[in-house]
Amino acid sequence: MNLRIGQGIDVHAFAADRRLILGGVEIPHDRGLAAHSDGDVVLHALCDALLGAAALGDIGRHFPDSGDRWKDADSRDLLRRVSDLIAEAGFKLVNADLTVVAQQPKLARWIPDMRACMARDLAVDMSRVSVKATTSEWLGFTGREEGILASAVVLLQARDPD
Repeated sequence: MNLRIGQGIDVHAFAADRRLILGGVEIPHDRGLAAHSDGDVVLHALCDALLGAAALGDIGRHFPDSGDRWKDADSRDLLRRVSDLIAEAGFKLVNADLTVVAQQPKLARWIPDMRACMARDLAVDMSRVSVKATTSEWLGFTGREEGILASAVVLLQARDPD
């Protein structure tokens, strides 16, 4: 059995006049995240974990922030493209486990929606996608409410040849 583990981490600072999108879900908050795309740190960490597990580089390689092509991109589109790349490389997702570190906003209410959104975009059952949220107990940039950090770990399995 050919299994691959991948890890992804992403961080974005809060910014005024932006929507807060996490795990593909818009979260009511007074600020969003500064980024070239929509700033969805959860999906960005997940994309990096998937790409890393398949040894396909990182999100910056596939969706560079150096031009206008991916400006204000919907990160769900990026995740679906990464999912296609993973399938083309001969892998399928066994499971994904994500952690979001944010002092505010509180995210528990939105976690089922995030899980469902990611599962839909990855074409897997929701039971294969886990999301947890935590604070940093007022420590560091997340504790000072300067931004959000997300981490992801995935397990991929090589698809059986047809």
